[in-house]
Amino acid sequence: MSIIENIVGREVLDSRGNPTVEVEVYLVDGSVGVAIVPSGASTGEHEAIELRDGDKGRYQGKGVLQAVENVNTTIRQEIIGYDALDQKGIDEKMIALDGTPNKARLGANAILGVSLAVAKAMAQYLQMPLYRYLGGVHAYVLPVPMMNIMNGGKHATNSTDFQEFMVMPVGAPNFREGLRWGAEIYATLKKVVHDRGFSTTVGDEGGFAPSLPSNVGAIEIILEAIEKAGFKVGEEVYLALDPAVSEIYEDGKYVLATEGRSLTSEEMVRFWENWVNQYPIISLEDGLAENDWEGWKMLTAAVGDHVQLVGDDLLVTNVEKVKRAIAEKACNSLLCKVNQIGTLTEAIAASRLSQTHGWTVVASHRSGESEDNTIADLAVALNAGQIKTGAPARSDRVAKYNQLLRIEENLGGAARYAGRDAFPQHQPHALSSMPGQAPEPIAGGLPTPRPLASQNRIKRDGQHQPSRQAHQNSSHHWPGFL
Repeated sequence: MSIIENIVGREVLDSRGNPTVEVEVYLVDGSVGVAIVPSGASTGEHEAIELRDGDKGRYQGKGVLQAVENVNTTIRQEIIGYDALDQKGIDEKMIALDGTPNKARLGANAILGVSLAVAKAMAQYLQMPLYRYLGGVHAYVLPVPMMNIMNGGKHATNSTDFQEFMVMPVGAPNFREGLRWGAEIYATLKKVVHDRGFSTTVGDEGGFAPSLPSNVGAIEIILEAIEKAGFKVGEEVYLALDPAVSEIYEDGKYVLATEGRSLTSEEMVRFWENWVNQYPIISLEDGLAENDWEGWKMLTAAVGDHVQLVGDDLLVTNVEKVKRAIAEKACNSLLCKVNQIGTLTEAIAASRLSQTHGWTVVASHRSGESEDNTIADLAVALNAGQIKTGAPARSDRVAKYNQLLRIEENLGGAARYAGRDAFPQHQPHALSSMPGQAPEPIAGGLPTPRPLASQNRIKRDGQHQPSRQAHQNSSHHWPGFL
């Protein structure tokens, strides 16, 4: 039976040496799900609250012992006895237990750890990969990696104003080759940076963080690296940016310290319009501040018909924020970060809402990561078509890429690499006529998402329990819990 028998939380370290929450969920049959919660450096002010202890004498106040205690007491007492198949019911119960709009009492890090571990335990119980359990038989699209190869902003020191400069191998024939392309560009970039006399130190997400004289200098160096690695800029490989400009928004102006100037919202929109017209930029995330809704609408009107405009701090993976952005035409893509909202159910709901309105979805890591590779499975489960999980370096980043390699192998001939179809409505003209060895397009684009199902609550007394054998006998058409 898939009844939850025990829940154990503990404090562990993330990739930046900061404490975070790990949770183990045990089912009565011996199945176990383990999840480690990520943590961000540049966080949106509307994100669910990550509970920290505040004891300056321990981890400089960043300890998570209270969040762990909440897992081991309040949450454990209420969730033991639930069927792990009832993901939605369990997540809703934890939200109700917390009782705040932003999960401030129990902590989003406590709640999310349990939420993810429950899903992983159930997948093990059914002897299915996590992506198959979550997404069902329709989960077969491998995402285009959005590789952060140049770091700035809060992810590095003495670097550019903008936080992330990324490459996307949209022209690769499959995920394995796309990963190779990105890794070769990354290796070439290291040599280019070194040969120009800059440091090859790296930031939180593995990208190089040289002290450059200008923001555009990062673009120029990356373009040189792409070409020297043997790939065609604007045909096989495109650029993606996450400037994270909420971090440089002060008193109604965008302060570009590297360039010694401040811009209004209108000027910032013109700045991006010039960049996307001058450089092969296919995706722009957080190009305006999280509360600058008027600026976002201007940006979408200016370039949203041919550039993916990703809402991160603007949306914080929140259904209500997504609804507003759809209504106001304030972006056209969701960055899905599970820890921004605090439960798997809510993150999936925001993603499905976005997809059903014609938006794209990018499954994303955080700057503070671990060996946990859940988002790789989530990207495939959602058929998101894109994943943002850092440079092809550092084990906390590579863990996700390696999991996607396993998933592609597991899917075999059914696997489809999203490639250019990841950008169905936001394609520069060159995308529709690229030469090269791209795969056949996925019929009709990426698979049409199904709405989030409302599951019947499963009684805690274990009645009406579906057997593992029943699930396994129907695994070839398993619909997923979505």
